[in-house]
Parts: sequence; structure tokens; C-alpha cells
Amino acid sequence: MAQFTEDEKIMRRLEQRFNKGVVKYRLIEDGDKILIALSGGKDSLALLELLARRSRILKPKFAVIAVHVSMTNIPYQSDLEYLKGYSEDLGVPFVHYETFFDLSTDTRKSPCFLCSWNRRKALFTVAKEQGCNKIALGHHMDDILETLLMNITFQGAFSTMPPKLVMRKFEMTIIRPMCLVHEADLIEMARILGFRKQIKNCPYESLSNRSNMKDVLYSLEKMNPEARYSLWRSMTNIQEELLPGMNEHDL
Repeated sequence: MAQFTEDEKIMRRLEQRFNKGVVKYRLIEDGDKILIALSGGKDSLALLELLARRSRILKPKFAVIAVHVSMTNIPYQSDLEYLKGYSEDLGVPFVHYETFFDLSTDTRKSPCFLCSWNRRKALFTVAKEQGCNKIALGHHMDDILETLLMNITFQGAFSTMPPKLVMRKFEMTIIRPMCLVHEADLIEMARILGFRKQIKNCPYESLSNRSNMKDVLYSLEKMNPEARYSLWRSMTNIQEELLPGMNEHDL
């Protein structure tokens, strides 16, 4: 029987969860051209690595390109030469696109929201220019569960970021191939493969509710080590007869 090192076990587990998510939610089809949103963080680098590897298997046959969007008015910095070199070493074409947003356009929205919204618009623009039909984002299971908790807490809505979202208005599909991958494994993957960190992180990232929800998720797992799996199952285990009626407004 083959003996695997701890690092090899981590990578095997991570790839198994990645492949399970891709197959379970039918994220990739024959003939797809997928834009990989490459921010420069560990998650997007992992997504690039995993999709590049999967694109080499026989079926389904699909193509990928990596796109880095720079927000010129946000004081964070990525190593563009590193991102370009890493992409091209994997045989993935690299595109750099610059844009910006005006914080004064809507003072009710946080910088994180405005940045994300404008970055997403830029990705759609490049995807259309490059003939892509899908955009792959680097959200993992922790991100999806944190969003679920955020939406319940702040919006009063039972919703999150789905593994696959068909946007017919834009003739584009958003996919999250790492939807079943744990962030802890991605941290280990970054160490194993030696991902280079961004030169300067975004100054707003610690101000978001998401960083608080990481602590909430961690607290839930301390109470129940299976909490993340229970939360995930809850999204497909809606027992309407045990919930207030759809048309009732009790509060």
C-alpha cells in the first residue's frame, strides 16, 4: 500500500473535494471557456492551479484564462509579474485589466461592496471580450457558510452564494468550483506550493462583517465539530411545515 506524506494527504483531500464540487453541481461542460478571477490571494491562486490541472484531463474539454482586475484607487498591491508568470507556467493565458470606483457615488455602501461590484462588472466586460461563457470565482465552503450567516443576521434572508448561478440577462454563468473545499486546506495548499503573498493587502478588509462571521463559524465548530456540515445540509433541508407561513408577518 502506498504511503503518503501529510502534505500529499492534504492535497489529495483538497483535490477530491474540488472535483466532487465540480461534478456534483455540474459546473464544467464540454466546450466551456472559463475566466478565472485571479485576485492574487491564496484562494484565487488555488483556483487557478486546480482548474489548470483539471483542464488537462480528457473530458470535459474546456479552456481557461486568468484575469486580474486592479482597482487603481484602492491602496493594495499585487505582484503582477508573479501572477502572469504563475499563470503562464500552467499554460493559462493572463489578462490584466485596470478600473476604479468613486466612493462618493453611494455613501450608504461600504468600500468592500463598491469594490466588489465594480470588479465584477470588469470581469463581465473581459469575459465578453475573450469569448468566455463562465466566470470562476475562488469562494470556498467557509465563504459560502459565512455569507449564509451574514444574510440571516443582517438581511433576514436565508440565502448565500450558490455553487452555480446562471445569469441569463448577461448570457454568463458564475461558478464556484471550490464550494466544498475548506479554507484550512487552502491555507495548507498555499504553504505546500509556496504561493507568494500580495505585496500590500486591502486596508478595508478587516472592517467587513465577513471577518466577524469567521469568528462566529469558529465558535459554532467549537460547540459542534460537525457544524459546517450541518449548516451546509440545512440549505437543502428546508422543512416549511415547521417554519412561519410564507405570507405571515409575525414581527
